[in-house]
Order: sequence, then structure tokens, then C-alpha cells
Amino acid sequence: MSTSPTTEKKKRYERPVLQPVKPGVTSKFGPISAFTPQTHIDGVAVKELLATYGSPLFVISERTIRHTYRQALTAFRTRYPRVQFAWSYKTNYLDAVCRVFHRLGSWAEVVSGFEYDKALANGVPGKYILFNGPDKSEADLRKAIANDSPIHIDHFDELYTLVGLSEEMDRRPRVAIRINMDTGVYPMWDRFGFNYENGQAWEAIQKIFLSGRLELVGLHAHIGTYMLSADAYGVAAAKMSELALAIRKQYDKAIEYIDLGGGFASRNTLKGSYYAGADVVPSFDDYAEAIANSLLKAGFARGELPVLMLETGRALIDDAGWLLGTVLANKRLSDGRRATILDFGVNLLFTSFWYEHVISPAQECSQYGEDAVLYGPLCMNIDVVREQVKLPPLQKGDHVVVHRVGAYNMTQWMQFITLRPAVVLIDTEGKPHVIRQSETLEYIQSVERLPPHLAQAAPPHSEGSNPS
Repeated sequence: MSTSPTTEKKKRYERPVLQPVKPGVTSKFGPISAFTPQTHIDGVAVKELLATYGSPLFVISERTIRHTYRQALTAFRTRYPRVQFAWSYKTNYLDAVCRVFHRLGSWAEVVSGFEYDKALANGVPGKYILFNGPDKSEADLRKAIANDSPIHIDHFDELYTLVGLSEEMDRRPRVAIRINMDTGVYPMWDRFGFNYENGQAWEAIQKIFLSGRLELVGLHAHIGTYMLSADAYGVAAAKMSELALAIRKQYDKAIEYIDLGGGFASRNTLKGSYYAGADVVPSFDDYAEAIANSLLKAGFARGELPVLMLETGRALIDDAGWLLGTVLANKRLSDGRRATILDFGVNLLFTSFWYEHVISPAQECSQYGEDAVLYGPLCMNIDVVREQVKLPPLQKGDHVVVHRVGAYNMTQWMQFITLRPAVVLIDTEGKPHVIRQSETLEYIQSVERLPPHLAQAAPPHSEGSNPS
């Protein structure tokens, strides 16, 4: 049966391009052979989301958050009997995201007075808020002491301040100390906390007990970020256990918890990596095995096994976030490369400085791929989303989806040149909810103030006129 020419769907024209073959080193997984469009997120059409909420747009999947959290919890609790997660507010502190984690049983971990207040407002009792970070004001510390929050001491000046406040307030603050150490991964993170190898950590412990004013309840280490070595956590757990047992022996005090911080890698691919992140990052099971083995064989007395505290952020939220956007234009660079300009850039996708993000078309596309540079809309030469990526040719008005953007992008984004977009949460029933409205000029100007002599708007003066 023949089809009338008038009823045939007109195919998109793609200009033929001649490209020289540039053979290079490939991984054992071979080259990309097909492009799979990302047309839906949790059953909701990408184009419908963009039409309703505007472009660009962040989307978070509650279903993915819950699934990933349960995976992590199962990995650790099947290997170690006492585990407690504390949600890292700096990773993504949108209230809706935080409340999902708290409903799943996670405590809060904060690094500023601002985040501390957000945790309280989200209904987290003070005793379930771990207060980290080197910049805690006296007002912050007073509030944490009054709310019985575990305060993780970062430096001696903070320790001395806490001793003074404890006397003034006639309270006994619950504290932990942050410890940095050599775990075999370099460069070593030694900016925060007290060093293990040079004895500084033990000196801090001694000062706490000799003061008689502070109650040491925990030991904390955050050995790095995007850690690809699970064994490094095993080393950290062993050294922390050694300290805890020394405290038990010398001061007859059982440490309540050992906090291994965060740093677990997500499945994003680091810039310059030979393999894709999804193929090389340790699993939750790998991290759990290394940590649990060290703790269980450390020699803790029966009934004194410390709680394992984890402040995992990136690995729990990255997969749950997407950034949707629109192609603004295409051009050819002077060397012949295709350049595609998108309506989002490094102002929104801060992690593009670190990762080779997976980017998918949001509509059916050709299987022909071409190397391209993806630029954002900012008037800055550094506004590069991907320096090189193979994609089918994208046309003005086409849509794209950036994968694994849930961590840090919605806390480190910038209001620069363009306004920040809306954020939508898709709940477990597939219903979208706006959890952060897109910014407006009125919102930005609401915190600005004009001095009286500039309150009256005036046009600029022309050349030769007398400015007032």
C-alpha cells in the first residue's frame, strides 16, 4: 500500500560534513555506537517539564533518592550492626531534598550557622545535628550547646572557645574532634582538624579531658572527596579505632561514635579519566566492606562497639538530579569544530569544571555523531559545559538532558548574567512539584538598597553635557 507524499513526516535535514578520521587511544569498552535520547524522567516527559516550568530547569527524582539511600543503608547495616547516616546539607540544602533524607531516618550534618538553622527549621532535633566546619561563631556555638548538638572541633582556638562558653553557660557541651591522617591517598587532606601522625589529635584529646568542661562523644575524619579507594576508608577506620581504644584505656571513656565523613564517589566521570566513572567507582558494598572489617577487628569490648556515622552526600544525591536545557545556536569554530550554545552554563552547572557529564538529546535523533564543544550562554570564555563530546547534530530549539547533577550544583550555583531557574521534584507517584521557584528581577532587587542621592532614576548624560 503506497503512502501519499503529503502524509509522510518530513525528515529533518542534516548538512553533510566531511571529517578526517582521527584514531586515538580507546578504552576496552570501545567507541559509542548509538545515542539514546532521554525523553522522560520518572515517566514525565522532558519537553512537558520544560514547557511548564521553563528552560533551563533542574529536576530531582524522589524515587531515585529513596532507592539510592536504601542501597547504601543495606550495604552498611548488613556488615556492621550500628550505622547512622547524617545528610550533608552543603551537598544540597533545598528543604524538600533534606526532608526526604530526614524521613528516611538520616540526621543532619552542617558546616555553618545558616545550615544549622535550616536543619532546625526542617524539624531535626539539635541532638541529631552534627556541627562541622572551621567557621563557627560564638553565637553558633552557643546555639549548638543549648540544643545539645555534637560539635566537631576543628582547631585549638575553637576548643578554647568552647571551654570558655561551657563555664559561662554552665553547660557541658558534647564534642568530637576532627582528625586528618595519612591513608595512602595523596595529596593528603590536612587542612581541617588535628593530625593523627604528629600527635596533634592526641594532644587535643588530652586538653579536652584535662579541661573537665567538655564531654568527648565522638571522633571524626573526612579523608577526601570523590575517593576512588575504598581501602583508604579501612585505614582511616583502623586509626580512629586505635584512638578510641586508647581513650578507653587512659580515660575510662567509651567513644559513642566514629564518624567517617563523606567523600564516596558518584558515578560521574572525572575530567581526564580513562574509564567512565560508572565503570570504576567503588560501590557502597566496597566502602562498607573496608570500613566494617576494620571496625569489627579493632578489638572493641562487647557492648562498646561505636556507632558508625556517615555524612555521605554526593553518592546519595548525584544520580537523582538532572539539568534540562535548550539549544540556542550552532556555529563552526575556526578549526572546523562544531560549537553548540546552550541556555545554561557554568553558572548553573558548577560541576562541569570537574566532570565530563553525560549529556543526552531529549528528542529522537540521528545515530550520526559529531565531536562538538558545548558552551553556555555567558559572556565568558571559560563558560564551557563540555570541551569535547560526541553528539548527534543538535538544532536551535532542541532540548538536552545533563545527567547526575544532584550534588553541589544547587548550592554552588551563581546568579551571574542570568537568573537561576526553577527546581522541580518528581515524587514517588510521578507528580512534579516546584521546590524552588525561578528567580525574578524583583527577587534579586529586593535585597538591594539605594542611597538617597541615587533614589531618583536619571538617564545617562550625553557627551559634552554637565553631569550632576
